[in-house]
Amino acid sequence: MTGSTAAARTGIGPDRVRRFRRGPDPSDESDPARPARQAAPPQIPVDGVLRARAPAANQERDDLLAAAVRRVLRDTDAYSCLVYLRSRDRRSLVLSTVAGVPVSALGAFRRVSVRSPLPAPMAYRTGRSVCLSGTEETLRRFPQLLVGLPYSFASVCAPIVSGSETFGVLCGLWTPSSTGLPTSARRHLRTAANRLGGLLAELAAGGERVEGGGHTAVVELPTAPGTAIRLGLFDWDLTAGTVSADDELCAILGWAPDRFDGKTETVATRLHPDDLPGFCSAARGALLEGRVLAMRLRVTTGNRSRSVEVRGRAAEAAPGRTPDHLVGTVLDTGTGVAAAEAVERLRQGIISLDPDGRITYANLGAELLLGAHREEMLGRHLWDCLGWLSDPAYEDRHRAAMISRQSTAYLACRPPDRWLAFAFYPDAHGVTGTVVPAGRPPARNGSGPVPTATGTKPPPTTAPPTPPTTASGTTPPAPTPPAAFEPPTPARRAGVGAIYRLLQLASTLTQAVTVREVCNAIAEQILPAFGGQELAIYVVAGNRLNLAHQVGYPEAFLDSFEGTPMGARLPGVDTLSTGAPIFFASVDELADAYPDLPLDEMCAWAFLPLIASGRPVGSCILGFDEPHPFTTEERSVLTALGGLIAQALERARLYDTEFALARGLQNALLPHRLPDVPGVSIAARYLPGTQSMEIGGDWYDAIVTAQGLCLVIGDVEGHSVAAAATMGQLRSAVRAFATSGCEPNEVLVRTNRLLADLDPGLLASCCLIQLDRTAGRARIARAGHLPPLLRYADGHTDVLECPGGALLGVDPLSEYPVSELLPPPGSVLALYTDGLVEESGTPIDEGIDRLRVSLAHADASSLEELADRLLGDARRSTHRADDVALLLTAFAAER
Repeated sequence: MTGSTAAARTGIGPDRVRRFRRGPDPSDESDPARPARQAAPPQIPVDGVLRARAPAANQERDDLLAAAVRRVLRDTDAYSCLVYLRSRDRRSLVLSTVAGVPVSALGAFRRVSVRSPLPAPMAYRTGRSVCLSGTEETLRRFPQLLVGLPYSFASVCAPIVSGSETFGVLCGLWTPSSTGLPTSARRHLRTAANRLGGLLAELAAGGERVEGGGHTAVVELPTAPGTAIRLGLFDWDLTAGTVSADDELCAILGWAPDRFDGKTETVATRLHPDDLPGFCSAARGALLEGRVLAMRLRVTTGNRSRSVEVRGRAAEAAPGRTPDHLVGTVLDTGTGVAAAEAVERLRQGIISLDPDGRITYANLGAELLLGAHREEMLGRHLWDCLGWLSDPAYEDRHRAAMISRQSTAYLACRPPDRWLAFAFYPDAHGVTGTVVPAGRPPARNGSGPVPTATGTKPPPTTAPPTPPTTASGTTPPAPTPPAAFEPPTPARRAGVGAIYRLLQLASTLTQAVTVREVCNAIAEQILPAFGGQELAIYVVAGNRLNLAHQVGYPEAFLDSFEGTPMGARLPGVDTLSTGAPIFFASVDELADAYPDLPLDEMCAWAFLPLIASGRPVGSCILGFDEPHPFTTEERSVLTALGGLIAQALERARLYDTEFALARGLQNALLPHRLPDVPGVSIAARYLPGTQSMEIGGDWYDAIVTAQGLCLVIGDVEGHSVAAAATMGQLRSAVRAFATSGCEPNEVLVRTNRLLADLDPGLLASCCLIQLDRTAGRARIARAGHLPPLLRYADGHTDVLECPGGALLGVDPLSEYPVSELLPPPGSVLALYTDGLVEESGTPIDEGIDRLRVSLAHADASSLEELADRLLGDARRSTHRADDVALLLTAFAAER
């Protein structure tokens, strides 16, 4: 007999059962508990409330992202999945959806520039998946990622693409293994990204917004089976002896809903006989005296018994009548209560943390060992509620456990001298921690943990042992923990998330050398990291502020601020005068403080003072196109970042000054102009290295002698002032010997002896070609230099493998053979240094052949354009270590 049938028999209407299951029926005006009809307040739909709280949210888009994340977790065995979407200005990627790791641990990467040297931006820019098998590969390819997340994990980032549109990146995280990432995982992730790209394209075509906003949606993972709490509802008619039960209560009592006959006697068969008398007595007392029924009962099904909690109260009766209905709930906590009671009996401390590290449970053992009441700890971080754990290293261990999904452990000293061993065991829903007494760690040189880029996972055998209990119930002294447990170095408390974010941004600035590079790094990397749309960097010069760089401002908007005196009342000046940053979260705040200040379309601003070594360097202004309430962490990071920018700018200005002086010295040593010789054309190029300020030793020359034209190119080893000085001496020597009438081999022999006499400790290469204008021949001598190239009029190009001698400076007695060449009319002779053909990891012969092919296929009608064409690849390189010198000579088609 079903519950509804029983209700009909006992006079309990279906409406009463419906109220248990769905809440009161608003259309039922006969309900005696319902007050008289009043004007109903306006109803706000649930989704309207959500949109009011997160106006930037796009419900349909967010549902698609959540479904994609769940699909990846289901199909690939990834323990975490993230979705980045492009921002509206397409300058950054915004973390829009995450599952499996706490959002708070990803603070440095919630918004990243699309130009960042990171896996997700690279996948976005290239349209290809980026796979990292573990820490070593990540450190080799993307060191900046491990600066902000110095933990062990494998990852795949797949672009979310549809046609020519790239909407973002789908990322999965795995525990690294020796076998690498499974191929199926990569395939499933790319398939999910492509499917998501198609769905987002459909939304965009319908006018929906698919860009990332300011919020990050967290996808909750399903809980483990068997841990759910069940709540059943009942209505017990004591007069009729019937019970109306909802489906959940039937399941708790072990019946299918359609198998319960609604009789009190049937319910009694499920209760433990010893509990039945007390329950009936408590029920009658609740009816007669108006008490709330609250007690624990044992429910038996077969030969198994478990406890449930029953709460009830008398239902309202008609006036003048005694209540005869008891309504209430039955709470089945499964094994939760028994588990909690068992944990409470343990001597060791047991704590439970949510994914963000907040304490959700602590047993009695934890209270005693930590010296704090659980009421003081619940809902707080360990490092916040226990002063002696207020150290970034402890927070870092928790982050390592959650991001790497690997166990971690450490020692800590509870004042004055009680050492405790902590171990944490994470899963998708949080962390279980244990605390046991420990011995004092052995003394060693230095202090603090030994952190690595792979996190802090202890070996499987190093987890703190559960202390055994003796027959008397006491816990013996704990043994000294293994070496994996080491106390972190005491330090002033700071948020690890803010520290790592600052380190990640600082690493970007360390790679910038010149003032232009520093400004570009701020605009391309740091500005998108905070979601800004405008940037202005002013530097102090002559007690005035001059604009050094700007991005995003309307044309000519900043012209009126150029040369602003330091005494002006402007936020960019005031922040530098006071040394404190100024934040405006809205237009009203800025207008109240500076009512006469011209404004553009921005809605929030951060004005950062740039001060280095106590000296004002300038100010940095960030603008945001929406109101932006700056969090405490953002203010701290931006304040510290202002100091880093100031240091980087000061270093870059010094570099630019010294660089200009060094390059001026080197340029003074090179020919100011090339000679004009009938029948030949000459073009030369010099390109400095890009990786340091030190000047190099490359040189070229074209010397008119009595015998004809002498072409010279050389390269002194090293990149220093000494190399440049030696280069100047060798150039002068070669020019002197050549103009005195020496043969090409004799020029190199004498120059070699001179270098040996000077003994600068440096070697040099040189190639000298003497052109006889009357005979139309060329005589070539080489001292360890790369072979020349000869391009014929038809485009065919040869490498002239003419014999040569040792490098200059190796042996004072070296000889240099001479070979002859008859350059045909219309040909081009190319001399070059190794900076043009050398590439790391590639044989230099391949570089020479690549240059030969470029020369063969280039248009040789203009020698100047040809020189620029050959230097094109070298100019595009941003990490060229060596200088480049190139000397081209073209012979007239008719002599």
